[in-house]
Amino acid sequence: MKTDTLAPIGPERRVLVGSTRLVVPDVDWSVYETWIDSLPERSPIRMAFDGNNLEIMTKSRDHEKYRQLLGYAVFEIAKVLDLPLGSYGEMTWKRPAIGRGIEADQCYYVELQKIEAAAKIKGKHAARRMPPPDLAIEIDISPPEVDRPGICAAMKVAELWRFDGEKVVIERLGRDGRYRPALASRLLKVRADELTHWLSVEDTRNETRWAKRLAAWLEARWGR
Repeated sequence: MKTDTLAPIGPERRVLVGSTRLVVPDVDWSVYETWIDSLPERSPIRMAFDGNNLEIMTKSRDHEKYRQLLGYAVFEIAKVLDLPLGSYGEMTWKRPAIGRGIEADQCYYVELQKIEAAAKIKGKHAARRMPPPDLAIEIDISPPEVDRPGICAAMKVAELWRFDGEKVVIERLGRDGRYRPALASRLLKVRADELTHWLSVEDTRNETRWAKRLAAWLEARWGR
């Protein structure tokens, strides 16, 4: 594939099934913390708290598929660009000081200083003391019931990638504490339309072949 051309080669995009979401209004922090702490490891249930409302979500198969694919793309881009990367997956980020909590679909450190600082923090409440991730991924095939970008912004996550089943949007945190759409990632250099191509246009049914094509394209573009 030419590096300056992203021609459609996959099948027509099928209808995707989003996650099931419901919202519990007027919840205080203690309720959120009790509920989130009661979930077992590897629970299919995810929660997000925006300071007032609690979203409870059960992930769909398509949600999980694209969470994994976009996460794989992050890893491959960082590898080709030889960038540091610290992956924390669906880690629960609780910030009682600002009354916010979320489990992003994927989250990462890209700055080496943060990677090293986070690795030194141990204990039950380590996530409260760890620096905010540099990058978070949100799969929004079904629309969120709470302001998930607002939660990430309050936690000072520098960059947010969101996929709604059709396109990827890259947003950067501004000095005013709000996200603004960006054509490309400042952290990983890739463009939003390129990520959209790999998730919505390329054939993702065979993920092994998809990954090989992605790796070949990245090497052609940035390989040294």
